[in-house]
Amino acid sequence: MRRGWTTGACAAAAARAAFAALLSGRFPDPVSIRLPRGGSARFALALAERGEGWARAGIVKDAGDDPDVTHGALVIAEVAWAPPGCGIAFAAGEGVGRVTRAGLALAVGEPAINPAPRAIIGTALLDEAAENGAPAPDATVTISIPGGERLAEKTMNARLGIVGGLSILGTTGIVVPYSCSSWIHSIQRGIDVARAAGLEHIAAATGATSERAVQYLYDLPQHSLIDMGDFAGGVLKYLRSHPVERLTLAGGFAKFAKLAQGQLDLHSARSRVDIGALAGVLAALGADPAVVQAAGRAAGAGEVLAVAGALRGPLARDVARRSREVALATLSGRTAVEVAIVDRNGEFLARVGG
Repeated sequence: MRRGWTTGACAAAAARAAFAALLSGRFPDPVSIRLPRGGSARFALALAERGEGWARAGIVKDAGDDPDVTHGALVIAEVAWAPPGCGIAFAAGEGVGRVTRAGLALAVGEPAINPAPRAIIGTALLDEAAENGAPAPDATVTISIPGGERLAEKTMNARLGIVGGLSILGTTGIVVPYSCSSWIHSIQRGIDVARAAGLEHIAAATGATSERAVQYLYDLPQHSLIDMGDFAGGVLKYLRSHPVERLTLAGGFAKFAKLAQGQLDLHSARSRVDIGALAGVLAALGADPAVVQAAGRAAGAGEVLAVAGALRGPLARDVARRSREVALATLSGRTAVEVAIVDRNGEFLARVGG
């Protein structure tokens, strides 16, 4: 599948083009930047404007075949001269958020331009200065994404305490389709924010229904909730080295049937439920042979649960227990774990370890 470019790479290319216009009066188009892990990338300009002491350039982000909410967004960098000795400073323009909670890699009050994109931008400006025989720049780089505040509503930024818009992200400059790196990044930053706030209990849920059920049960604040999606492994592996006292994992029966069988990626395209194993659990629970046979012919875990009848609760508890064992083994015992299985109506089917 076709790879794309991160917002950080687009911002760096736009910043270099704007800085080139400050130095020489012209915008390079296309503009090239070096990538952190080697190689380079070229970008066509969608915007080029300059005035006294400033210039701005814009690049339309191409995320390749990745379903990125910022695909097609215009990433603008304005570069303006700053007093001598200031070095390179960063500011948030329209559609770029600001940090309001501790625990992120940036201080509270800083624009949400992550450290890796700042480094890529800095390198791009230094490269342009060297090509023009100019000294290291003293400049303010303001990044904007028109419409970014609306796009940010589709991300986890508000929960992380990033308000007013999007984050400028990207460690390598390259977007790998369906790597879901931004989702895993948000999971990790959510854990960081919860730890920095001194929270002892966090809840990671596979979806909105299970999240609401656990939040209501424990009256948890928003920043203790982690939108885990299918990335159980992303949560557990990060908590292994960044532990909290207590973790509740919440979600539907089918997702946790995969976790119970040792699968840490719960996406339907990347893991499958062993239906025969679930039928075997029903047999061990004393189910009628006809029920066991029906379960073995089921098309999915939800159908197994449906045919379980009176054993629906015990089957869910067995899956919750096995899921908890997998989670504890992944965490190496540093965090107390509860697993809560929730049905489509938000009712608890099973809770183990609470």
